[in-house]
Amino acid sequence: MLNFKKTVFATAAIAAFAGFAAPVVAQDTKTVAITYIVEHPALDAVREGIVESLAEKGYKEGENLKVVARSAQGNMTTQSQIADEFAGIAPDVAVGISTPSAQALKNSMGDTPVVFAAVTDPVAAGLIENPEKPEANITGTSDKQPPKPALELIQKLVPDVKTIGVIYNPGEANSVVQVDDIKAGAAELGLTVVESPAAQSTMVPDAARNLVGKADAILLPTDNSVISVLEAIVTVGERAKLPVFTTDTDSVERGAVAALGFNYAEMGTVTGDMIAQILEGTAIADIPVVVPGNQDLFLNLKAAKAMGIEVPADVVDSAKKVIE
Repeated sequence: MLNFKKTVFATAAIAAFAGFAAPVVAQDTKTVAITYIVEHPALDAVREGIVESLAEKGYKEGENLKVVARSAQGNMTTQSQIADEFAGIAPDVAVGISTPSAQALKNSMGDTPVVFAAVTDPVAAGLIENPEKPEANITGTSDKQPPKPALELIQKLVPDVKTIGVIYNPGEANSVVQVDDIKAGAAELGLTVVESPAAQSTMVPDAARNLVGKADAILLPTDNSVISVLEAIVTVGERAKLPVFTTDTDSVERGAVAALGFNYAEMGTVTGDMIAQILEGTAIADIPVVVPGNQDLFLNLKAAKAMGIEVPADVVDSAKKVIE
């Protein structure tokens, strides 16, 4: 695993402005352009945390800050177009939330500072070479986390588990890295992984149904295409009594049994602090890549019951959040 510098900040969130057109602004107004591959709670929480963090640092929308936010709606062609349009705006900082968004910005923004967020492996994604001292014009936050604790949690909640089903988009570099990590962690625990790829969100329901009878539980990586249609996977899990676990804590409220993962609003806060440093003149090479916080356990007892799982009391007691 990469030796990322770890930092913990307080969680915060505020609704983000979602326009794109860039009106004429005062010379002392800073412009931050934010793009994300698709809208779902984790990425939304990052965006909101960024805006709140900037406000706390003195950069407030309507006063001295212009925020331009655009979703690619899961379409890479659209994402590339947004990156090109951002290059035309020439913001003070461009922000890519998710690996595809960050890659598009790196390809389009020239010398404009780029900050990424929620990127699992920025080195494997070709964004940077040295997380401790980023080169060129890009740095940011990573959500890389070891999968073994999540697999051990599944073993505890599904005692007879032998096979783990994984749904992911093979076109997302961060997802491929996570699946490789899951397979390595599973091998250490004597588990087998069954892959069910889905090249786009519309293919995810079929990918979930493909795992019925082949897997004893499903573990979803933080894949943007997959998490955006989580409810379709949950429906399959409930009908087939096939427990669904994720590494995205926001997904637990949406019907997953449990997740060990980051607080993405906290990640937004950390990312916003990095953006503020750049706006204040700090060189990107002096802003290391950050992996914020630790893994938190979120549980959905209603979902567990619907998928045939009885959660032990000690697991409930260890959870940061329990949904009844």
